[in-house]
Amino acid sequence: MQKITLWILMCCFMLTACQSTPQMSHLTAAHEMPVARSQLDKSFYKFKDSQKKPVIALVLGSGGARGYAHIGVIEILEQQGIKPDFIVGTSAGSIVGSLYASGKSAEELREIALNLKVKDVREFKIGMKGFFDGQKVEDYINTQVGQQPLEQMKIPMYVVATELKNGQKVVFNYGNTGQAVRASVSIPSMFIPTEINGLEYVDGGLVSPVPVDVARDLGADIVIAVNILAQPLYTETTNMWGLFNQNINIMQSHLAAEELKNADIVIQPDLREKAHIFDVKTREYTMQVGRDATSERLNDIKTVLNIKKKAVQNGQISEFSVHN
Repeated sequence: MQKITLWILMCCFMLTACQSTPQMSHLTAAHEMPVARSQLDKSFYKFKDSQKKPVIALVLGSGGARGYAHIGVIEILEQQGIKPDFIVGTSAGSIVGSLYASGKSAEELREIALNLKVKDVREFKIGMKGFFDGQKVEDYINTQVGQQPLEQMKIPMYVVATELKNGQKVVFNYGNTGQAVRASVSIPSMFIPTEINGLEYVDGGLVSPVPVDVARDLGADIVIAVNILAQPLYTETTNMWGLFNQNINIMQSHLAAEELKNADIVIQPDLREKAHIFDVKTREYTMQVGRDATSERLNDIKTVLNIKKKAVQNGQISEFSVHN
């Protein structure tokens, strides 16, 4: 029973999803709910104007327990002085992204990860639409970010979720950070959908597992995307659970492949082993794999940064240009 419970909990941070872009209205208090709006805040462009530097987006994808790898990625980027101007996160990526955007260092993220306990985020609430309520996830995130709403993050943060009724991708940038993350990780039939202003939201990875297109739509000059999805090639398919996982893995891999074509740099940690989110030993290993994968791409990242920086200084990149 314990193994089944841990497997379920691992899955709670695994799926991701959706494709369209409603956004959010300005809310001033942390307890207020995110609401859709027509324009996302793009205040990070002040860096481009004042410092003549390209706008860098860090895109953190979905992948369940593999999400710890995002911390390793951030650690290496931080060591190299590479700081994103904004972050886009889906599911597991929204968790790590929101904590980092709140002002925490890579070392602080690591400590949070290693200290995470089952009771911090698990809450059973059996219903017709699922058996996890998600309220503990919301409360945990808000506690960790010091109750900061999304619009007050130190680094602009965009959380991707799926509007359940119409299947559209929704991007949250204002309001209750924990609630937006809760929506982004709400796997259908597992989590009870997150209700925000009368609409139900579920996992963002259902249609956008690695939300590169959101970063491009926001006008990023450089997109560093982290893909932690399970690779179908390494998925066990000799049993029912393996076949279920493979269905998801194939779908997400195809969706991610299309978006990843539009990234400047793709970091893909080599994670093949099964893991659950409460295995401390696995957390350490997964973070290390994230560090290794990022270190391998450092020369490419620096090359892209130099090329785009020169382009911005020469006026060759306009503020909202589209990149291929």
